[in-house]
Amino acid sequence: MSEFIELWPHKIFNPNLNNFEELCLNAFQFQFQHNSIYRAYAEVWGIKNSADISDTRDIPFLPIDFFKSHLLKSSQLPTLKTFESSGTGKTGNSKHAIVDLKLYEQSIFTQFENNFGSLSNKCILGLLPSYLEKENSSLVYMVQALMRKSKHPLNGFYLYEHEALAHKINLLESKKEPYFLLGVTFGLLDFAKKFPVTLNYGKIIETGGMKGRKKEITKMELYDELKTQFNSSSIFSEYGMCELQTQFYTDQNGYFKSPQWASVSISDINDPKSIAKPGKTGIIQVIDLVNIHSCCFIQTADLGIAHTNNTFEVLGRSDQSEQRGCSLMVS
Repeated sequence: MSEFIELWPHKIFNPNLNNFEELCLNAFQFQFQHNSIYRAYAEVWGIKNSADISDTRDIPFLPIDFFKSHLLKSSQLPTLKTFESSGTGKTGNSKHAIVDLKLYEQSIFTQFENNFGSLSNKCILGLLPSYLEKENSSLVYMVQALMRKSKHPLNGFYLYEHEALAHKINLLESKKEPYFLLGVTFGLLDFAKKFPVTLNYGKIIETGGMKGRKKEITKMELYDELKTQFNSSSIFSEYGMCELQTQFYTDQNGYFKSPQWASVSISDINDPKSIAKPGKTGIIQVIDLVNIHSCCFIQTADLGIAHTNNTFEVLGRSDQSEQRGCSLMVS
């Protein structure tokens, strides 16, 4: 077991990775053996032995609500950090026990830099009201990690200090220094209306989260409004949740793309064992190999559509699922 775990980061983050399906089967076998909750769920599907699965398409996806009712660990290592969902629903918060923060941060840095280039000397600004006011937010931890990596002296978080944030952006613009503004949707919209600064050297990454504060709008409507207010075309989105250790980023067309160590499929709304036809709406299922210490195979409560080139759209929460604070808006 120790050798398997020690070699896992090298395997999944190998830039020449070409055996994703083999690694998925390895992860399933490991978690079937070491995660009693996931094993019990797989057995309900009729899987009595990990050797019964020889095709990744037959691996069962664990419904994400199990993170609310069970401690999902595939490891005897001590828990270093417990991430908790924002908890706007009625059935409690999800909790994700993290035993390897270095593995999680490697996922954060690799995915971010693959999408946006080196973090070195890039300023990171976080506009995360509500998330900063809660403990154990995976989103706040992610932004903090990006700040530590970038080491820019002007890095900073903002709750509702819009004037101070505008001043910081104008300072960076005057210095012609590249920066990223990561913000929850309602925070960005509020800020943009009060201080429609021009972004020439900055990129906006919205992280979702309307929390019922505003009328929900489509992703493209959001992009159009932010592009107008900030006079910029550099608008992106991030899709993540406390139950996953991988983040997904969009291109400027609003399509998310999976990194090499993760995969997204869309299951039929009425039958989680069946894959929805291309272009059809269904439930987002995620394989996240960074989740080796918990569960790599998650059926979310979000609706989505799969496209070619390993891209997908997020359409919001399923009607059968309660609203989660960190869910993305309907697109």
